[in-house]
Amino acid sequence: MCPISGLVQFLIVLVALILICHAVIVKSCNITFNPQNATIHMYDTIIVDYDASNQDGGDYTLYSEDENVASLDKEYLITNDSGSFNVTGNFLGKTVISCKKRGSSGKSESTGNMDIVVIRKKRVIDTMFTASVATLISLLYINFGCAIDWSEFRTILKRPIGPGVGLFGHFVVMPALSYALGVLLFPDNAAMQLGLFFTGVSPAGGASNVWAILLEGNISLSISMTFVSTMAAFAFMPLWIFTLGRVIFRNAKLEVPYTEIMTYVVALIIPLTIGYLIQRYLKRVANFMVRIIKGFSTLLILFIIIFAIVTNLYLFKLFSWQIIVAGMGIPWLGYVAGYLISKLLRQNPVDCLTMAIEIGIQNTGIAIFLLRFALPQPEADLTTVAPVAVAVLTPFPLLLLFVVKKLRSRLHHSHSKLSQEEIVKSENTSNSINGIDINGIS
Repeated sequence: MCPISGLVQFLIVLVALILICHAVIVKSCNITFNPQNATIHMYDTIIVDYDASNQDGGDYTLYSEDENVASLDKEYLITNDSGSFNVTGNFLGKTVISCKKRGSSGKSESTGNMDIVVIRKKRVIDTMFTASVATLISLLYINFGCAIDWSEFRTILKRPIGPGVGLFGHFVVMPALSYALGVLLFPDNAAMQLGLFFTGVSPAGGASNVWAILLEGNISLSISMTFVSTMAAFAFMPLWIFTLGRVIFRNAKLEVPYTEIMTYVVALIIPLTIGYLIQRYLKRVANFMVRIIKGFSTLLILFIIIFAIVTNLYLFKLFSWQIIVAGMGIPWLGYVAGYLISKLLRQNPVDCLTMAIEIGIQNTGIAIFLLRFALPQPEADLTTVAPVAVAVLTPFPLLLLFVVKKLRSRLHHSHSKLSQEEIVKSENTSNSINGIDINGIS
């Protein structure tokens, strides 16, 4: 055998590879975009210019790799060396604009791409929702200040079982639970894990006090637990965020929202103080405020649920079975944990219910603020689906319990009314019989 044959075979293979690579390169489209990258708002349209060099004379078209995120308004066939096209942002996320052979179902065949990032614009409805809820919650806390038996706070402070259970639940049980659910449901999505974890490490939400009123819980205990939990967040949130939070997401810009927490503390104290002063110096006004507190609380809960769904309607596109399970799991398991802990400590049924509500309801507003500060866009808005799902799904067990309580109350009232009517009827019958007997005897 000729010793050069092996070398010849190698050269043949090498030349063949060069020819194949040349064919692939030739059959491509060199394109540049102006701007090279773009960030656009949802539903907005921008005009993009391009310069293209079509080397093989084939028909190439522009396309978006993910049309759910951003799309071109029509098919753009590259016939000239330059031109322009329109891109519309459809939903939060990232995509790439490139070109490919017309009719091809494959990926990009160009040597230039354009990165598109779609983010959410600030809307008037978001500001309206935040402002209206803050105002209504403040008015409700004035009502709470009128209704509270302030002497109970001394008893709670002397024997602080409730605040202790609240601290353990909010800053031990809930962070561990949210971390476990994040790892289990989103093993490959660190950003979503962080979204759930931030929800779990947040302090008690103000809605817990509203539900304590509606479900006939201990409102004094509920407010004291909310206050202690919010104050304790100054210490416990940094502990969790810079330990386990850093493990989940090393590249995030993590910071504790001290200003936001202090805002919630002030928003809790000032209305309660006003309510206390009304209770002390304006008795008639205080009595009126107490009478309307349940009706006002019911309307507020309905308003928050409906308005929150309408405001965050765009996020429902992101709801998967994992998001739904996480949204149910965090608050619902929190209710169960709070009730079991309080039962183990032999608390009365009313306090058990109050503690369960308090531990299960998180301050999702703080979680959303943390995410928008820690992550870049659009990841920040995409991961807010976690606290939004928790906020939307939190009330359902409580609504069911509220309806059951109302039905039982109605049935009990009807039964009591029937029993009283039967007693009256029986007494009347007895008197009639006695009257006949007396007449007969006489």
